[in-house]
Amino acid sequence: MKKKLPPAKIPLPKFRSDKEAAEYLETHSVAEVWDQLPESQPAKLSPSLAKAIRDRHTRAKHPVSIRLVPEQIEAAKKIAAAKSVGYQTQLRMWIAEGIRREAKRR
Repeated sequence: MKKKLPPAKIPLPKFRSDKEAAEYLETHSVAEVWDQLPESQPAKLSPSLAKAIRDRHTRAKHPVSIRLVPEQIEAAKKIAAAKSVGYQTQLRMWIAEGIRREAKRR
């Protein structure tokens, strides 16, 4: 059984390092003071990292139209729900599996 952690103090102490912050947050709960914590600023990405992320996102997936009968869509949704994934993700996995299987035959 987990022991209950004491609540964090507001404002949070100033930390000299990420390690010091991690140690504090491992021993204190922010659950009771979460709404009182200050908003953090988004991380500043280097231009090269931001470009790499954009490029990867752009080439990651392209929309494709495919016509399926409603029964196929419903069946895919039920199977995907049982696996706790989205049905489109499940369809992509089936397509990738079929492509790998066909590629091995050649």
